[in-house]
Amino acid sequence: MQTILQHAQELVYTLLELMPSVYQKASLNALLGLFLETQGHALPQHTPVKSASSLSRFLNRYGWSTRQVIRAVRQATMAQIAKHPPHPSVPIRLLVDLTTLEKSGKFKHLSTPTESTHEPDPWVRILNAKRGLHVVILYLVVGEWRVPWSFRVWRGKGHPSPAQLACKLLATVPKRLVQGRCVIVQGDTEFGTVEFLNTVRQRSWRGVVGMRANRTLKDGRSIKDLYRHATRGLQVSLTDIDYPVTLSWFWLKRADGKRELRFVVSTYPYSGTYLIRLGRKRWAIEGFFKTAKHQFGLHCFGQGTKLGVYRWLILSLIAYLLAHWMDRWAWFPVLDWKVSCQIARKKLVPSVYWFALLNYLQNSADIAAQFGFEIRIHSLPDWAYQDWCKI
Repeated sequence: MQTILQHAQELVYTLLELMPSVYQKASLNALLGLFLETQGHALPQHTPVKSASSLSRFLNRYGWSTRQVIRAVRQATMAQIAKHPPHPSVPIRLLVDLTTLEKSGKFKHLSTPTESTHEPDPWVRILNAKRGLHVVILYLVVGEWRVPWSFRVWRGKGHPSPAQLACKLLATVPKRLVQGRCVIVQGDTEFGTVEFLNTVRQRSWRGVVGMRANRTLKDGRSIKDLYRHATRGLQVSLTDIDYPVTLSWFWLKRADGKRELRFVVSTYPYSGTYLIRLGRKRWAIEGFFKTAKHQFGLHCFGQGTKLGVYRWLILSLIAYLLAHWMDRWAWFPVLDWKVSCQIARKKLVPSVYWFALLNYLQNSADIAAQFGFEIRIHSLPDWAYQDWCKI
């Protein structure tokens, strides 16, 4: 049976083979190494292997198949989970949430003129007092596996809402992954819509989502009216929903030290205490957002085309997945993303790690000269460079 390391190496080799030329293979290799540096600001000019202009052409212009890359990663992920499955009693949790990749500037290249008014329809918008690219992400928790499965960009008013985009993301979950298992779908209050809950229930899954305090019950009261007058785990009937849901609540301590009363509902009759535990587990996706942004540069896209932005986001999430696999392979007692990324660079993209080391030695030549040493680094001829690109 293949180890997790061998499976990760096979995935990297598969992605490199999808590139149509040796130079594009080298660019993909360089980008994976860039995302695995865990600097938080993964800018193309920071890589010592390829120039920023060549990486920009790779992301925005070159005609490699993005869909084939996504398909290869999903197939490898499913194969990895199949070889190391969780216990049958462990439920699969599907977490959906909206995150903002904050940006400043006009970003006219991310605008599409509307057919009726011919005015720009920008991707970069303001939502909840945050300006940037708003992305709905589906995050799978399968035992010890963490998988950023898919995402959709929210394009503002007149386009599908975040809850509608989440419904589309749920349709991409493969049946062989959830067949015969308990599936729990978790989301924030933004996904507590009738359409989202009905979509989850139609698939015979269990929905656990946050709910606004002013949501109306069929008897005319609001959810907040039940606080202090009812017990957690109460079955209630919401307006526009034909089936009862289970209601519970808890106090959430915010970053400023203040507490906020949060409500959570479930389409399955869980107990009030267990429903609170499930509601708090939803915050695992918030930890993923912070890691993807501050460790893997998810928010550092600066490409000139929408295709380039999509490719940047996809490769950043692939780097996160590879680092997570390296953590599973090394079996660290506590997850350390910096250590996991260092192992991933050494084991999965060793050529990038080696060239970064050579670049460091070259920049340290003045220090070596102070002690009477001389560092000489000779560049490779063209034929040797092309052979390295094939590795």
